[in-house]
Amino acid sequence: MERILITGGAGFIGRFVADELLRRGHEVRVLDSLIEQVHGETDGSQMLNPHAELIRGDVRNKDVVAKALQGVDSVIHLAAEVGVGQSMYEVERYTSTNDVGTAVLFEALIDQPVRRVVTASSMSIYGEGLYRDAEGELVQDAERKGLKDGQANWEPIDDLGRPLTPVATPEWKRPNLSSIYALNKYVQERTTHIMAAPYGIEGVCLRLFNVYGPGQALSNPYTGVLAIFASRLLNGQQPMIFEDGEQRRDFVHVSDVARAFADALVLPSAVGGTFNIGSGTDRSVTEVATELARAMGKNEIAPEIVGKARIGDIRHCFCDTSLAADKLGFRATQDFQEGLAELAIWVAQQTAQDRVEQMRAELEARGLVA
Repeated sequence: MERILITGGAGFIGRFVADELLRRGHEVRVLDSLIEQVHGETDGSQMLNPHAELIRGDVRNKDVVAKALQGVDSVIHLAAEVGVGQSMYEVERYTSTNDVGTAVLFEALIDQPVRRVVTASSMSIYGEGLYRDAEGELVQDAERKGLKDGQANWEPIDDLGRPLTPVATPEWKRPNLSSIYALNKYVQERTTHIMAAPYGIEGVCLRLFNVYGPGQALSNPYTGVLAIFASRLLNGQQPMIFEDGEQRRDFVHVSDVARAFADALVLPSAVGGTFNIGSGTDRSVTEVATELARAMGKNEIAPEIVGKARIGDIRHCFCDTSLAADKLGFRATQDFQEGLAELAIWVAQQTAQDRVEQMRAELEARGLVA
């Protein structure tokens, strides 16, 4: 058994990872700055497993990071500012925390090397997912140009104006970095792979798709879409959906994600790899909002279809899970309907400040809604 440091380990995903590692008999140390946007005014540390050691500090502080690495065997690197929209105007904050924080961690690892580092990446690095054109050829660089209010067709098209068909996105698809957050996550990936091997460290990256489950930051309007929808519904408000709501995504339960991190930490076949972690099933955003409302007993609240696009958003991206299944033996096991029911029960016991209108106003004021 090992002592494992989880950076950002008091966050939504980090707490589940900590629980999974503790169940497997490891010792867990958490480094987290406990920022208010994510953890609220009460800092959220009380939600962390009491058997995990907590060090409160910033991943950009080299002294704090060096202290956190003392006696550690492996690292799971989750610390990051999260949110595509907010990253487009709080550029320094996102780049500093995500990219500089990762640089500080790996610089500290030169003097205090560990066996393995598993870094959390994101499906956002793909930009648009993989598509197939009318001739059946795969298209890696699909783009939407000239987005405007209420347009009839939000779908990417080819050079002849023909629609493209979305297909599951594999790891070999070229990155198409359409937001600062996506750029940050790609830098974290490359830093991990560039820095690990020369210093005798095993590096692994997991590209997470849309993670959901109990414990999400309901009052953070830049977090996962299901948490945002849940906050709106809890406050009797319509879930706000940009474009026409037919965007397709892959939703994976946080317990499956935690298991993927724990396995990636030990499997020899993971070393040097980058893997998609998703459910392998795609759903429209409107479908998800409607199903969540039903699970929460709010059937009468239909989603609001905004008819506008956010700069940096993409149309379709869902997960090809075959590489993770082959190399990690990973398959998501949580049933989506059961996961929504579990989320609904937890949300009913919470209070949440609905800040979605504030988020929309901030984006519109900066010209980030088309």
